[in-house]
Amino acid sequence: MSIGPKSVPSGVRETYGEAIDAELDGVDPEAPLWVFGDQLGPAVHQLPQHADREVVLVESSAVLRRRRYHRQKLHLLLSGMRHLDDQLGDRSTYHRTTSYREALEKVGRPVVVHEPTSWAAKDFVDGLREEGLVAAVLPTTTFARPKTEFAAWAGEDRSFTMENFYRNQRKRFDVLMEGESPVGGKWNLDHDNREEPPKRETLGVKDPWWPTEDGIDDEVRRDLDAMDLPTVGQDGPRRFAVTPDEARRALKRFVDHRLDPFGPYEDAVLAKDPTMAHSLLSVPLNLGVLHPFDAVHAAEEAYHDGTARLNSVEGFVRQILGWREYIWHLFWHFGRDYHRSNELDAKRPLPDFWTELDGDAVTAACLGHTMNELRDRGWVHHIPRLMILGNHALQRGYRPDQLTEWFTTSFVDGFAWVMPTNVVGMSQHADGGRLATKPYASGGAYLNRMTDHCGRCAFDPKVRVGEKACPFTAGYWQFVHRHQNLLRGNQRTARAVATMDRLKDLDAVLEQEQGRTEF
Repeated sequence: MSIGPKSVPSGVRETYGEAIDAELDGVDPEAPLWVFGDQLGPAVHQLPQHADREVVLVESSAVLRRRRYHRQKLHLLLSGMRHLDDQLGDRSTYHRTTSYREALEKVGRPVVVHEPTSWAAKDFVDGLREEGLVAAVLPTTTFARPKTEFAAWAGEDRSFTMENFYRNQRKRFDVLMEGESPVGGKWNLDHDNREEPPKRETLGVKDPWWPTEDGIDDEVRRDLDAMDLPTVGQDGPRRFAVTPDEARRALKRFVDHRLDPFGPYEDAVLAKDPTMAHSLLSVPLNLGVLHPFDAVHAAEEAYHDGTARLNSVEGFVRQILGWREYIWHLFWHFGRDYHRSNELDAKRPLPDFWTELDGDAVTAACLGHTMNELRDRGWVHHIPRLMILGNHALQRGYRPDQLTEWFTTSFVDGFAWVMPTNVVGMSQHADGGRLATKPYASGGAYLNRMTDHCGRCAFDPKVRVGEKACPFTAGYWQFVHRHQNLLRGNQRTARAVATMDRLKDLDAVLEQEQGRTEF
């Protein structure tokens, strides 16, 4: 199987070429190309429009110090940038400066740049363009669909739900299609991908591809130690691909050995198997060294070759071509103030065990284990994020803006465009239902069914009141009571309110949870 071109991914030129040419009309063909730390792949610097350009990479100490990032996240970012500099050789110039502006002034002539992936960076680049330091701002080519296409599609008289967007994506890029119909006759096979965890400690699949650190990684680690930056989490071995070659290897391992079992257990959690059959491709995707076209086409090929079942391939395609792209476009579509949404009026600040990633301070096995995994790895898969961390935060009413910042800085794959819609919309329902039709809140019964944490926990998922009362079970009813008017009017949550009304110990639950300090 041939996975991933070493040059521009198939489809990028066709999708973006005309818009790039229009922006570059009249611009010096040798103007340097400034590449951000999440634009490190061939879909940016190997475009034919950049063939004669010097590549400018900037390591800004001010940016590194701006937030309290996970130590491993900083390592991945710097490793990726320095590996690209090494790969490009004489073509690139690497600047270690206090600020981006300082580096661009050293370049000494206007640069071209692809539009960055946050509102703040976009505003900064637009300002530099007005000053003459930037000659052209080009479309972001590290996603499948241009923003202009999404804006036109979403602006038509239709519901731009995830499901509608996903079907449109499949048609637009002819993925898992038979003419105008989906392969297998169904668009969504999610019902086949909800298996409970097996009754063993691990899923038993082949390990993910793990990178081998090199001299560049050694240098990054020494430099980070010397910088003494304000970080969270533990340093550790690099676990994610940061170059196109590494990303191809990680993708191949996933497709060859892990994609087939991925689907059925994608929503399950095993404490001693943190990666299960997940791809671990979010970091290379978000650094730009793996293009979504490459990931999706490789998975589709595995289905047609008969090496991966359809529900697993469709589930993976839905994550990459559906959800990930949808989140990217909604980040821009919802606007720069979306992250401030707080429709549920959640006001509690994040507690210390969150900000310090201190799972040892937590009694609940699921919450403590997840926090420690994040401390040690900078990563957990989507169910611990949504149904353990997000569920707990939703029940306890933590501020969604603080939570968004925490997810962005504490996860190695967290970027400014990734987390607002995932956290504010999907996890915390703080946008009033613009993204999700109901809050993702659940009690301990769900966690007992989909994880293996509860059997070793001091709390009991079936108990609401007393010493063994599960904070997720009791917290769920506190959440339902607090927002009963909203939930009663939603057909997907009205039953929960009706059930709450029948609880004979509701007053005791509310009093207990109001004073709970131990989770």
